[in-house]
Amino acid sequence: MMRTIRIGSGAGYSGDRIEPAVELAEKGGIQYLVFECLGERTVALAQQARMKDKESGYDPLLEARMRAVLPVCASKAIKIVTNMGAANPLAAARKTAEVANSLGLSSLKIAAIVGDDVLDACKERDLPIMEFDGTIRQLGNRLLSANAYLGAGPMAKALSAGADIVITGRASDPALFLAPMVHAFGWPMDDWNLLGQGTLAGHLLECAGQITGGYFADPPYKDIPDLARLGFPIGEVGEDGSLVVTKVEGSGGAVTAQTCKEQLLYEVHDPTQYLQPDVTADFSHVKVEEIGKDRVRISGGRGSPRTGTLKVSVGYVDGFIGEGQISYAGPGAVARGRLALEIVRERLKLTGVAAGELRFELIGVDSLHGAAVAAHANEPYEVRVRVAGRTESLREAVRIGNEVETLYTNGPAAGGGAFKSARDVVAVASVLLPRELARPQVHFVGGEGR
Repeated sequence: MMRTIRIGSGAGYSGDRIEPAVELAEKGGIQYLVFECLGERTVALAQQARMKDKESGYDPLLEARMRAVLPVCASKAIKIVTNMGAANPLAAARKTAEVANSLGLSSLKIAAIVGDDVLDACKERDLPIMEFDGTIRQLGNRLLSANAYLGAGPMAKALSAGADIVITGRASDPALFLAPMVHAFGWPMDDWNLLGQGTLAGHLLECAGQITGGYFADPPYKDIPDLARLGFPIGEVGEDGSLVVTKVEGSGGAVTAQTCKEQLLYEVHDPTQYLQPDVTADFSHVKVEEIGKDRVRISGGRGSPRTGTLKVSVGYVDGFIGEGQISYAGPGAVARGRLALEIVRERLKLTGVAAGELRFELIGVDSLHGAAVAAHANEPYEVRVRVAGRTESLREAVRIGNEVETLYTNGPAAGGGAFKSARDVVAVASVLLPRELARPQVHFVGGEGR
């Protein structure tokens, strides 16, 4: 009989809900619980935090999540895999060990995967930036971080060495789910079709509630039940790479062919070449079949050899943003809002605010689709004025919000709820680094590794 494992997706981003992960651990019959919490920009911000405090730089909800799930995971021998280590996996592992000890679970063995931080290797090379003309050296002292997307190998190695909890930094999102498969089934790291099917499974599960109907919901065209109690997905994976996506019985949401197809297409540019650190996955022959209520079989993932490079997410400071907002309501709200925008536009010129990429918009009217689309829409009863601009200094950014705030008493009539902010911009770009320059390592904290 073919062996099967059940992998639960406990989070789809850093600030995700915690209750669905607890539900998965308690009622999902899972052997692995994966928390995918790290975005491209998140790791750059985490690097900034680590610069200020060497024991920070990991996911801010790490402690809360671990306190919520460790007791039940430990009692049921459910292994946890997560990228909540962000910019500091070792500190995250130490904090997790501290939480485990406080819960009387000091025997848990915790692994930290390090080596995704490739800032020094990138600084030594004039690597071209993928999103715009320029090289990494041209970023100069604005460069904050460079983190390579690691694959499943180091995480699988940690699981095979007995880790109960594996905490990594930057890794490919599907690799978080592929690692338990490689570990459980002993898949060779050059069986491209198995790795391709495993990557397909990981891609479908990585965003948690998106595939169980959360991001899918669009009433009245796509109605999804009980979204306030949305259940997160479970992947039933066979040793041959077969996959059924489901969820905890009785939880909110839905798993259908449609929800799975939408997630399958999410963030995939070329379905024949989905480039991952472990494999070049091919989703072009995928078949999606509903086989029962909230049960969808997905097959047909393939793969070919991986490339010789790793994608690196580069974080850098890209100036500052100043912003101001104020609301108008009642008859003539749109007209007063447009007058407010013209006043601020002129004020920024008169006072010589040095800003580029200025935006003047009415939220609820033209902020998303522009004036051309807004011209054919009905006039709303209330609007929110927003002015934002990019500057080279924090001082100039502050001046933008100040000018919006002065509309309180300087017209037009009846503005309220003013808000202003000024902040630095942490931008993200990508480069490709020869894979041998990233040297991941496994470090153990707690349990037998103490």
